[in-house]
Amino acid sequence: MKFIVFLVISILLISCKQSKKTHRTQSLLVAEVIMNTVEKKKNTWVFIMAGQSNMAGRGLIEPQDTIPSQRILSINNNGQIIIAKEPLHFYEPSRTGLDCGLAFGKSLLKDIPDSITILVIPTAVGGSSISQWLGDSTYRNVQLFSNFIEKVNIGKKNGVVKGILWHQGESDANENNVSLYKVRLQKLIEKFREVVGINNLPVLIGELGSYSENNNYWSLINEQIESYASTDNNVYVIKTNDLKDQGDKVHFNSIGQRLLGQRFAKAFLGIKH
Repeated sequence: MKFIVFLVISILLISCKQSKKTHRTQSLLVAEVIMNTVEKKKNTWVFIMAGQSNMAGRGLIEPQDTIPSQRILSINNNGQIIIAKEPLHFYEPSRTGLDCGLAFGKSLLKDIPDSITILVIPTAVGGSSISQWLGDSTYRNVQLFSNFIEKVNIGKKNGVVKGILWHQGESDANENNVSLYKVRLQKLIEKFREVVGINNLPVLIGELGSYSENNNYWSLINEQIESYASTDNNVYVIKTNDLKDQGDKVHFNSIGQRLLGQRFAKAFLGIKH
């Protein structure tokens, strides 16, 4: 009997300890609302989220991140249009967390006509390098560029692609790849625009954070991004040097992700449409 009581108490203590662990999706809104059709295709603005983990999102999802809007849509892993809810990305179930997509959409809604609906489509995969995107490599079970094409086609079917949000570079922040980043970024953005079919498509690029233990190389990636942006009038750089990490020196925390989304929105709203 004493053994049984001890066992029960041990299980309760373990459960309690586990429940106290920070889990990125502890406030996950489970319900999924599928939209059978998207009304007024021309009034649906489509944005593609691409890159690696800081675009895919690793922040803690909190209650404020689960409040949906009928005017902000996304897709599920079956390619169906749904009312957007965090996490938007679904490619890495064990790693998923808060990204900047819903914050981006909510910020846009404040300054665009009420007739416009936002469709935010996720394609980012954590850990992917820019050469893997260029080479259409399969990474974490996702064929990166083919998946991008597939998701762009979903976007074009349901609305008008207005821009790409890109955040990537951590995997290229090393001696062998950093000097090649500008050229590779230019090639990739050219391919993105070719797929979408708009030569002057706005591409908004978030810089890497300033908190890394590998900060010298991260800074060099940011210099490459800035250098390329100076040659392309339709590329807009989003500053992130004041954003904080979530304690791992790699990923933006929840506040950082929300601010990143707001800054992407501000940059887009500054573009003449």
